Amino acid sequence: MSSHPDELAPPSEPDRQAAVHHAAVALRSIGQPNSVASEFDFLNDKYEGRRLFSELLGTFFLVLVAVGGGMVNARFGGNAVPYGALVVAPALMVMAIILFMGTVSGAHLNPAVSIAFAARGDFPWRRVPAYIVAQFLGAILATLLLWAMIGKQGSAGLTLPGSGISATTAMLWELVLTTGLVSVILGTASGAQAVGPLAALGVGGYIALAGLWGSPVSGASMNPARSLGPALVKGDWTSWWAYLVGPVAGGAIAVGIAVVLRGHGGDRGGVAAAQGTLGADRRRGRGPRD
Repeated sequence: MSSHPDELAPPSEPDRQAAVHHAAVALRSIGQPNSVASEFDFLNDKYEGRRLFSELLGTFFLVLVAVGGGMVNARFGGNAVPYGALVVAPALMVMAIILFMGTVSGAHLNPAVSIAFAARGDFPWRRVPAYIVAQFLGAILATLLLWAMIGKQGSAGLTLPGSGISATTAMLWELVLTTGLVSVILGTASGAQAVGPLAALGVGGYIALAGLWGSPVSGASMNPARSLGPALVKGDWTSWWAYLVGPVAGGAIAVGIAVVLRGHGGDRGGVAAAQGTLGADRRRGRGPRD
């Protein structure tokens, strides 16, 4: 018999609640490395609203720049924004967004990227629909704001096939460009690469280079939200399917390439890059607990 009666006393209510919480986390994290589950706890929906707002806001800024350049030229003259600036500005915006919001949501900003991360095993499939809705909503709001500020400018700002280019050719062009983009994203998000914040330079640099030579053919969208969000607002569905099928198929091919190069996903670095690390610092005591 123990000489300490307290050891036989039933656990207090806070202790019981803590035990239930730890058991729930353990059950939800089956199939994930314990280090990932304990450090990031991505199955916790506590921060999901912030993550979705991050995707909405980031896509809003991206489309504001990408669509706005063409609309400004249509409003003030064809050379108000030089061609080089038109294709480089979205790349610089993506770099900035990755740097200042990447740790919140992963800064996907693109349905093709969200789908690719999920197919790679770095992102939960159940979160993909909400991410895509947030991305499209950001694109729609950006287009509406541009309309309100400088007026409707016809098809300006839309991604459309170049002169003499068929929708099929534009689709294949978008497929090839997006394969490269998502390959860069998945590669720099891999723990094997250990690139960290410099991933923003790789992704932004690829977008700029692809736009400089690919924009005259298809518009170099590589992003269904960037293309179809404004198309929905403007009611212009010219060759719309090319900007849906091309990027999504290109992302799928990039996932296959990543498997060949580095094996299956789910490593700690890839998961952190795809899902963000929101909440990790708070649990380490670096900030106030919510």
